[in-house]
Amino acid sequence: MIAPVNPHAVRPGHDWTGGPITARATCVLCPNPSPMTLEGTNTWVLAEPGATEAVVIDPGPLDQAHLDAVQALVEGRGMRVTLTLLTHGHDDHAQGAARFAEMTRAPVHAIGHGHADLRDGDRVSVGGLDLAVIHTPGHTRDSTCFLLPAENALLTGDTVLGWGTTVVAWPDGVLEDYMVSLAEIDRMTGSGEVVRLLPGHGHAVQDAVGKLTYYRQHRAERLHQIRTAIHRTGSWDPDDVVATVYADVPRELWPAARLSVLAQLDYLRDREP
Repeated sequence: MIAPVNPHAVRPGHDWTGGPITARATCVLCPNPSPMTLEGTNTWVLAEPGATEAVVIDPGPLDQAHLDAVQALVEGRGMRVTLTLLTHGHDDHAQGAARFAEMTRAPVHAIGHGHADLRDGDRVSVGGLDLAVIHTPGHTRDSTCFLLPAENALLTGDTVLGWGTTVVAWPDGVLEDYMVSLAEIDRMTGSGEVVRLLPGHGHAVQDAVGKLTYYRQHRAERLHQIRTAIHRTGSWDPDDVVATVYADVPRELWPAARLSVLAQLDYLRDREP
């Protein structure tokens, strides 16, 4: 399944092409742009400066040219991939993982998606590079972020995007879980533990505090809009809610909006009088 992004997303004034972002993190942008994937999937290559081992996060879809580009970047720096990590199991992030493992002979670790390799709170160390595993369900049940302490950076997958807002992909994704996950990331940004976000789609985010404030406000506003639509129409039918709340959005994007609406209706049913 391709990860849907919020249909109301506003594109920034510059194009994202990936490339080196910090001393330890480089993005290889997959050429799979769409309304669902923004400019494409961000495959992240992580390594300590001067190291000979690298970690790859989200090899992306089964696109041989892209997988070759990731491997070429790593080998061109005199390194080899010794571990691949997945932020979640959607095809635009994980479909190419098995093929990439064949190419690199490196294991693939994840929470869920047929894996039981990682757990919340685990620490991963490769070639002197340290990562912390943070389970952040919501977008999907298996959604995972990876903290890169040396850069005060958080690799967020589809939990937080570079621009726009993600969709809670109900029924696999649960809004209550997502709000808890956002609160935890907000805590990390507020404490200074995280100052930048390296997302699964869209540009790197240098103002992590501002982004989390926006995301949490957006969720509250969207819930208010849906409550208002229900009270106005008297209907809990998701198609009626989509037609009301997303009336200004092109119809081809309504299926993505419907997933988010279903997640919010599920959340509201236990809370509305």
